[in-house]
Amino acid sequence: MADDFSLVPPHGARTDWTIDQGWSGYTAEEHRVWVTLHERQTAILDGRACDPFLRGLDALDLHRSGIPDFARLNADLSRLTGWTVVAVPGLVPDAVFFEHLANRRFPAGRFIRKPEQLDYLQEPDVFHDVFGHVPMLTDPVFADYMQAYGEGGLRALGRGQLHHLARLYWYTVEFGLVETPAGLRIYGAGIASSAAESRYALESPKPLRLRFDLARVMRTPYRIDDFQDVYFAVPSLRALLDATLADFEQLYARLALLPDLRLGAIEPTDRVLQIAQ
Repeated sequence: MADDFSLVPPHGARTDWTIDQGWSGYTAEEHRVWVTLHERQTAILDGRACDPFLRGLDALDLHRSGIPDFARLNADLSRLTGWTVVAVPGLVPDAVFFEHLANRRFPAGRFIRKPEQLDYLQEPDVFHDVFGHVPMLTDPVFADYMQAYGEGGLRALGRGQLHHLARLYWYTVEFGLVETPAGLRIYGAGIASSAAESRYALESPKPLRLRFDLARVMRTPYRIDDFQDVYFAVPSLRALLDATLADFEQLYARLALLPDLRLGAIEPTDRVLQIAQ
């Protein structure tokens, strides 16, 4: 997601901000970066990522010969859940982003980081967008959640509530954890595509890990310059979908009267899964 800016697409982009992936234009070095990142992350995520994510990796076979060709990827993904991946030139306006999600299209950047940027990149690249996000789109429940989020975003436009909705995306799609019989597991793309945060989110004693609560999430700011101070764990992907299917009009009205919560603070109603140290 990105804050709204000019709705005029950049030069070379279509009216919906999509572009051709240009898969044949990737260099051998760019493909090697993908393979290096893929091999490192799959090793780290074994035992840390949730089963739907790992099943999605297997179903889509994202390793193959390097950066996935979206045309091939979409043949498999569409068959599984009706989603497709569309290439975009970078961050897109909120309205464009929501429209794509509501129609089961996931916008992905086409560029890939440089070899010296393996551990951190501020702007999402194709590895974050495809490796991090797309495996979860093979899960029918999560696929429905992403569509519902896009539809909710379209309803939220003009209500002045996009900052609250952005927090929901951040703490679920990007940095979400899920409770399982084996313990907390990763499903958020921002964690799954980061070697360091994959370990930190589950094993560091520093962050708070709280049971997901929709209003709590929407009142909680987030940081983009470091590891997260708090992670929210949903009891199941079905519970996440069910919590977000309703129209948020009444919730937005209530949130408008409430202040944001301080990062690191524990509220009386919080279900703490691990207290920060």
